[in-house]
Amino acid sequence: MDVSLRIGSLAMQRQRGFTYLGLLFFVAITAAGLAALGQAWSTAAQRERERELEFRGNEIAQAIGSYLKTSPGLAQYPASLDDLLADRRGPKTRHHLRRAYADPFTGKPDWVLVPDAANPKTFSAVHSRSERALLRQSQTDGTSVATAQDWVFTAATAPNGPLPEQVDPFASPASAPTP
Repeated sequence: MDVSLRIGSLAMQRQRGFTYLGLLFFVAITAAGLAALGQAWSTAAQRERERELEFRGNEIAQAIGSYLKTSPGLAQYPASLDDLLADRRGPKTRHHLRRAYADPFTGKPDWVLVPDAANPKTFSAVHSRSERALLRQSQTDGTSVATAQDWVFTAATAPNGPLPEQVDPFASPASAPTP
């Protein structure tokens, strides 16, 4: 009887060893699946931030274009994002931008304002402060971009198209632009 008890307990130990190996295999497969899921989720979140960057940048670019078009007298660019939120140059306050959009990569409305070549106190474009690499390698117009800060949003490249030439109503006919 003593021998049969030992054989029975040895069989139980082998069975527990196979169960333990099966459990380890299951944990390893689950961990690999969760790692793949995490990578896919991270890529999806990055793509969403890039879509938001494009949307918000284009909104600001359109607001710059609207500000430029509605300039009384000579066309001028805004001096700050606040000028796009509340344009008080005319008798009635205009709102070219609904709100101060946050940069999706930094989480703050801390866009880099690209100075206008003619008047460095104003800006004609914006781009992100983030140096994060993008999954997307080119803009909609074909320009290549590597990082978020490479993507520059100007009024000329806004989705509503380039702005028409601005004409100074007070200029003499000799200085007016020719078509």
